[in-house]
Amino acid sequence: MSTDKQLKDIRYSALDLSPIVENGTASDSYQNTVDLAQHAEKWGYHRYWMAEHHNMPFIGSSATSVLIGHVAGATSKIRVGSGGIMLPNHSPLVIAEQFGTLETLYPDRIDLGLGRAPGTDQLTMQALRRNSKSDGHDFPQDLEELRAYFDSSLASEKQRIRAIPGQGLDIPIWLLGSSGFSAQLAGQLGLPFAFASHFSPDNTLPALDLYRRSFQPSDVLDEPYAMVGLNIIAADTDNAAEYLSTTMKQQFLNLVRNTENKLQPPVDNMDDIWTEQEKFALQKQLGSSIIGSRNTVRKQMQDFLNDTQADEMMINAQIYDHNARLRSYEIVSEIMNEN
Repeated sequence: MSTDKQLKDIRYSALDLSPIVENGTASDSYQNTVDLAQHAEKWGYHRYWMAEHHNMPFIGSSATSVLIGHVAGATSKIRVGSGGIMLPNHSPLVIAEQFGTLETLYPDRIDLGLGRAPGTDQLTMQALRRNSKSDGHDFPQDLEELRAYFDSSLASEKQRIRAIPGQGLDIPIWLLGSSGFSAQLAGQLGLPFAFASHFSPDNTLPALDLYRRSFQPSDVLDEPYAMVGLNIIAADTDNAAEYLSTTMKQQFLNLVRNTENKLQPPVDNMDDIWTEQEKFALQKQLGSSIIGSRNTVRKQMQDFLNDTQADEMMINAQIYDHNARLRSYEIVSEIMNEN
């Protein structure tokens, strides 16, 4: 793979799950989300996305559209959006109206990233959509319906139902994925694509290759545009970053064990917590994560860019202490703003 692309050549964005930490509340999380978004804007991040998850005690961003409006109202220029809205959980019309409203309130600042996974368990998905058929297989049809609410020229027949507000608005739509399905669909439709390398590292390069090979120029894009989600835990020393990263590792371990906990404080030694099998499985799932001091992070970010040739990196940092989380994003901003 070519190595001509440098860190200064690409965009950087932030992904926030509004983590609810042990001994903290959702209200605390939303205050921290606004604070991080305001700092991210000041530090030069391009966009700030929040992700839809449900029935997870450590994630506060379940009502994603509401939180996007809250963050957009507390910032002035950074793009704010969904990374992503899980379309199988919703009526496309409702999402068109919600994002039409957001775009009307905050013109030219709203992104609509869409995923086809439910972002939750089957029982919760049925409670959300009350329709067990919506398991992602009809995602292309739902996507077509949603896009037609914004642009009636994409409708296959005369539209009797309109999204008001929404109709006629130019809201960037992204497809998100952790496998090849959305990569290929994004390529065929000529849409930007965001890959979840932060939890599916082994599929990153095949999915990006599939996206680029299947890409067809469209009214949206002349050439492929790929963003890659990446866990980065940065601190002033490698040891401090490793310590902070144990929060993220415990979060994934709790998911594997189906243990319902808020985001846990860091620990001195993960070997006291996980088994060898769990350690191996998590190291594989978190394989693309970058953990370390500024110099360590810079080198690994460049290596990752050499491999992926991404156009944009979206940084995720599940860190227990809010000030340490701010510092992590600040260190990345120092790297991205180097000449």
